[in-house]
Amino acid sequence: MKRREFITLLGGAAAWPLAAHAQEAGRIYRLGFLTGRPRAIREYDAFFDELRRDGFIEGQNLIVDARGFGLRPEQFAEIAAALARSNPDVIFSAGGDPSMHALKAATQTVPIVGGAEDMVASGLVASLNRPGGNITGFSMLSPELDGKRLDILIEAVPSARRMGALADLTQTPQSHIKALQDAARSRGVELSVFGVARSEDIASAIDAAKTSGAQAVNVLAASLLSANRRLIIERMGALRLPAMYQWPEIAEEGGFAAYGPRQTLLFRQRAQMVVKILRGAKPADIPVEQPTQFELVINLQTAKAIGHEVPAALALRADNLIE
Repeated sequence: MKRREFITLLGGAAAWPLAAHAQEAGRIYRLGFLTGRPRAIREYDAFFDELRRDGFIEGQNLIVDARGFGLRPEQFAEIAAALARSNPDVIFSAGGDPSMHALKAATQTVPIVGGAEDMVASGLVASLNRPGGNITGFSMLSPELDGKRLDILIEAVPSARRMGALADLTQTPQSHIKALQDAARSRGVELSVFGVARSEDIASAIDAAKTSGAQAVNVLAASLLSANRRLIIERMGALRLPAMYQWPEIAEEGGFAAYGPRQTLLFRQRAQMVVKILRGAKPADIPVEQPTQFELVINLQTAKAIGHEVPAALALRADNLIE
C-alpha cells in the first residue's frame, strides 16, 4: 500500500466507531451500477471496502443491483433505463461520459455518482461547486492530462518523430485531438490519430498505428479504452510499441507507462460521495471534485520486453518503477 493511500485510510478510520450508528435502523439501502468493467477488479474492492467502513455492508443493510457490471457501451441506455425504473437510492457510474449521459437521459430524480472527462462542458452538471441536479462525482481533467502524457511519452522515446494516438472518437472531441497534434508538432513529432468506436476496432487500430510508422502510442483517456486495457497492453507488447496510459494501475498491470490519478483512490473518494447521499445529502449540494494527486509509473519489465531503454532522467522522476 502506498503512503498516500495509507494516510487516506487513517483519516477515514477516525470515524469508524460512529459509522455503524449513522444508518437508519432496519433500513435496507439499494445501490445500482452502470459500468463497462466487471465487478471482480481491485477498484471495486476498494469501493466496497470504503462503503463497509462507513457501515453500508452488502448482504446486511445494502443490496447491490449487479446487472450493470461489465456492459458494452451499446447496452448503457437500456440498462440505465431499467435501473432508473427500479428507483434505487443511488446509481454509481464508472463508464465515463457514455454511461453518465445514458443515466442523465434515463432519470432526473435518482441520485447519480460518477465521473466524466469534463462534467461541466459535457452538460452533466451546472457547475463544479453547485451541480444543481441529481448528478455529482468527479471531473477527470482528461484534456490537460492527455497533453501531459504526450509530453512524457516524447521524453520516454526521444528519437521518435512519428507517434500515434489511440482515441475513442465517440468521446474525444476534434478540438482536443488538434491541440495534441499541434503540441506534438511544436516538438518535432508528427502525431497521427487512430480512432475506434467499439472494442472490435481496437486491435486493427493499433496495427494501423504500427504500419504507419508510429514509434510510440498515447492511449487517450476513454472508458472504452480503459475497459479494454488487457487487449491494448498485449497488442502493444506484441508490436513492440511503447504506450502511455491513463491510470497508474495500467502500468502496474503490464503497460509501458502511465500518468494520472490512481483509480483505487478515486473509487474510494466516490464511495464517500455515495455514503453522503445514502445518509440524506442531495447530489445538487455535493460539489464535483477533481483529481489532486497524480502518479507516474514506468514498467521497466515491459520496457525490456519490447527492447526499449527508458531515459535515466525520466526513470528518476517516476513515482514507481516496476522492475
